[in-house]
Amino acid sequence: MSIEILDGDIHLIDLETRLPFKYGIATMTEAPHAFVRLQVRVGQTEATGIAADHLPPKWFTKLPEKPLEEEVAEMLATIEQAVLLAKGMKAGSVFDAWQQLDHQQEAWGREIGFPPLLANFGMTLVERAMIEATAKASSETFAGLLMQGGLGIRLEECDSRLAGASVADLLPGQPLGRVIARHTIGMADSLTDAEIATGERLADGLPQSLEACISRYGLRHFKIKVNGDLQSDLQRLRQIASVLEGQAGGGFSFTLDGNEQFRELSAFREYWREVSAQQDLRNFLDRLMFVEQPFHRDVALDGDVLEELVDWQTRPRMIIDESDARRDSLAQALMLGYHGTSHKNCKGIFRGVVNACLLAKLNRSCPGAYIMSGEDLANIGPVALLQDLVVASTLGIESIERNGHHYFAGLSAFPESVQSQILTTHGDLYTRTEEGWPTLDLRNGGLDLGTLHAAPLGVGFELAVEQFTPASIWRNQHGL
Repeated sequence: MSIEILDGDIHLIDLETRLPFKYGIATMTEAPHAFVRLQVRVGQTEATGIAADHLPPKWFTKLPEKPLEEEVAEMLATIEQAVLLAKGMKAGSVFDAWQQLDHQQEAWGREIGFPPLLANFGMTLVERAMIEATAKASSETFAGLLMQGGLGIRLEECDSRLAGASVADLLPGQPLGRVIARHTIGMADSLTDAEIATGERLADGLPQSLEACISRYGLRHFKIKVNGDLQSDLQRLRQIASVLEGQAGGGFSFTLDGNEQFRELSAFREYWREVSAQQDLRNFLDRLMFVEQPFHRDVALDGDVLEELVDWQTRPRMIIDESDARRDSLAQALMLGYHGTSHKNCKGIFRGVVNACLLAKLNRSCPGAYIMSGEDLANIGPVALLQDLVVASTLGIESIERNGHHYFAGLSAFPESVQSQILTTHGDLYTRTEEGWPTLDLRNGGLDLGTLHAAPLGVGFELAVEQFTPASIWRNQHGL
């Protein structure tokens, strides 16, 4: 189906966390949240598509010295540039439009000196909005479009190993109707209620400590963030192990997020040797699923630095995350000795589809050897979370890191009209708290996605972005 981008706009809302979220070198206490809306013609039918995401500090660029306001301005610039490039674009399919926009955005980013992960970010929002508009115009769901070829994906143009294959050949025939929510344990999170000082206790009706979250949500999958300092990490791991073994029963599993803390293979090998040698952590480590992005993005795909990774027979299963910044990043990672990558919509839907197809094909020859995980960066509704869940579950990812419902007070910051739309449309995913606002209805460690899959791309209602601040005005208000 041909596609033409007729117009587009950007609006923002400022959000504050209920808890500080410490990840790597950053601690998030507030973040702008951006909405991109496109007016699109698909064939002869016009439709509106939307996408949204946080502008998170210190993720797209991990430079300690860079001011946060400068990082926010750069993230917004990538979105503005992508919308500008998209306006007036015509293509034979959504896939063709994505290819055009991806190449143009990449060239723009290279010209002004933006790293690929950052430059790509704005393009992914346009990509998501295009896909939703196409699904609406076609009266189809994302899974339906994907499996029936409605997006026009040509896998062989992305990886020659996929020549002759289609998405329907490689991915599950039906999206998952329920997924496991992998709970993030941030580096500043309280593990028990007893750790929380009286003056720091929240009164918003949501659980605060790890043990309270396990009790409330029935959690069984976890993501533990570490900082690379052996002694402090060992102490933290012992504390977490005690809580999980005492509260989560015998069926829990976890991942470790290395937060890009290592720049040399030898340093991580020594770190892992020490961690693995702890007798009191042996049973706990048996529940490890994989380690995420232990190496800094500057060296994570450097063949000279990681030349001996593939020969390290006792290495843990490892995936890239922040280093998945280009179309060929996964192929490079697999060659070096990684076991897979993550999916998150802020890295791109088409990229996630191609990566999932490649890993599925490789797993046919070596079952279970390769991993695609679902990861998060405090993702929330009313748009971003829903779309991410739809894509990840359609790719067959069962364990998906979800943490936005923990670090933000549900959708309490959004207008009541938006809260009502969510509760009316997605009563299986959201529930009303005693305070009246929606939060995720996380039960028995998982999330039900039935209503999401019935919608074009998860959302299923028309969000009036005029309720939020236009990008040009928001820039002026924040001195950007």
